[in-house]
Amino acid sequence: MSTTREQPIFSTRAHVFQIDPATKRNWIPASKHALTVSYFYDATRNVYRIISVGGTKAIINSTITPNMTFTKTSQKFGQWADSRANTVYGLGFASEQHLSQFAEKFQEVKEAARLAREKSQDKTELTNPALNITSHQVLPSPIISSNGPGEDKLFRSQSADVEITTEKERLKKMLSEGSVSEVQWEAEFFSLQDNNNKLVAALHEANANVDQWKKQLAAYQEETETLRQRVAELESQGAHDSSSENNKEELSQTLEELELLIKAKDEEIQMLKSQKCSRWEAEGEREETLQKLQGRMELEARNAELERRLHLAEQTLADTLAEREKIQNEVTKVAEIMDVKIFELSEIRQGLAKLVESN
Repeated sequence: MSTTREQPIFSTRAHVFQIDPATKRNWIPASKHALTVSYFYDATRNVYRIISVGGTKAIINSTITPNMTFTKTSQKFGQWADSRANTVYGLGFASEQHLSQFAEKFQEVKEAARLAREKSQDKTELTNPALNITSHQVLPSPIISSNGPGEDKLFRSQSADVEITTEKERLKKMLSEGSVSEVQWEAEFFSLQDNNNKLVAALHEANANVDQWKKQLAAYQEETETLRQRVAELESQGAHDSSSENNKEELSQTLEELELLIKAKDEEIQMLKSQKCSRWEAEGEREETLQKLQGRMELEARNAELERRLHLAEQTLADTLAEREKIQNEVTKVAEIMDVKIFELSEIRQGLAKLVESN
């Protein structure tokens, strides 16, 4: 292609497709990546073409005629039929704006091709010496002539028009029944697939939250058992303290309530295991899981309160034991003093007894 003969007037990038010649319904991608698609004007031949090259191969080489129509089948996809190449080209753009720009340029080039054809036909009729027609002569209608070249020319023109009309109707029917509906089906399929992926992800997230909650509940059960053992030890050590006894009763009651709550949560876990949730119910399950997690937070708060009370009971018991040890120490000191006094008193008595005997 000579640069002085043919120049690009508009270029863009798009994914190029061609209609499947076997089925006339499916699109076949011309390349794996987006290609440059350009409008070219051949000043020598006075024609416009759409050209796209992939590597060393011309993917699109379509001469634009006034009979062509560019159709937008979606927000980012458009197509046109080329009867000379006996195919349908499709372009997928990155945005709706690029599609609109290409469609507007197609309309402009189509109008320019129509004007160029009319000028070419007028020039041919005025300069053809066989017709011997000037601008002041009136052309006879070719329909009146029964024989001769006029009737033969009319017959060929009518045959060509019938063929073009038939081909155009066939391509329109093929596009309306196949390509448009297929693009709509593909868009609907991708939309449903995206919604399906979101629901599956939500279901996995809900299941993961339930598993994590069950692990934390098991940890709380172990911690509760440890607290129960510590309370039992405190009960055996501080049975004499009435104030600590009341605290222990409150702790035991709280532990029983906690055990009932854990039992209820276990029953809820069993119910969750028995239920078979479909992918379309994932959002509802996630709400239920959030409520269960809120219950878990309440359980954590009650567990913290239990630990606080237990710590208070331990501190009270420690104070009581310290006080008792202090009293025992004082009693021991008093006993030692009493022993000394008794010993001194016995010695005094012995001394008095000896004095009495000596007198």
